[in-house]
Amino acid sequence: MDITDTPGTAPAESTGGAAARRLWTLVEPVHAVLYFAPECRDAFEAAGLRGFWRGYFAGRAAPLGAVGAEVVTAAFFSFAPRTAARAVPAVWGTVPPGEALRVRREGARAALARLLAGRGREVERAAGLLAGRLAGLDCAGRPLAAANAALPVPQDDPLDLLWHAATVLREHRGDGHVAALVAADLDGCEALALRAGTDLPRAELQPYRGWTDEEWAAAVARLAARGLLAPDGTATEAGRRLRTRVEAATDAAASRPWAGDPAGTEAVAAALAPLAAGCARALRFPNPIGVPGGGGPR
Repeated sequence: MDITDTPGTAPAESTGGAAARRLWTLVEPVHAVLYFAPECRDAFEAAGLRGFWRGYFAGRAAPLGAVGAEVVTAAFFSFAPRTAARAVPAVWGTVPPGEALRVRREGARAALARLLAGRGREVERAAGLLAGRLAGLDCAGRPLAAANAALPVPQDDPLDLLWHAATVLREHRGDGHVAALVAADLDGCEALALRAGTDLPRAELQPYRGWTDEEWAAAVARLAARGLLAPDGTATEAGRRLRTRVEAATDAAASRPWAGDPAGTEAVAAALAPLAAGCARALRFPNPIGVPGGGGPR
């Protein structure tokens, strides 16, 4: 979920990148009800997964199958390995992946039904437009996007379709973001520390990813040795430039679904904007996934 596994708010460097970033601010709140809405937490707890993190790891990793902690840590990127290992693979003994997919779908649908009540026609239009962007989506090198794209496309419920399409596109962007961070020679804790040095509080990042104070201090020291952070953890000019490059690379990698169709992209954005604002009511700001306030373009 953040620079971490979804991007921040640095400006895009190209028209395609700007469209991708704008659409991220609209897609992310729809997907993120899975992490913030009480209906989703209740659904996982009713299935036997007590505590937020068991439901989180089961729900997000389920498209990959009954994988272990090593795979989840690699795909999710910013979590301390021990954090994933507390939940995976043990959760599969309680809720196998196929059941976790059902539970997350039902929780997300219930959350969207509440947050978007009275907007049935808008949901149907936005879901159709967003799902249209999945046709031919290139998921090479993007394991979470590919796993979600391989799931059956919901046919009978626009709320299910809206959430499914938002999730595939969200993970498609997130996988590209991870690639950009790896290319920048940042590990999971370093990526968080750099983000905390720019625009998100450390308290919104470190505890939610499970890094100890000692591990965080070591990451800050490594980044300081590269001239990216000051000793107090504040980003240097070089650190800010690196983060801007990472964000620009993320935007570029996410631009293909929107490329070459400005009118169609604008139609998707216009259809999503009021729905994203409705879903954003379930989120808090700031938040560990880095989505900007208001669920709209910034």
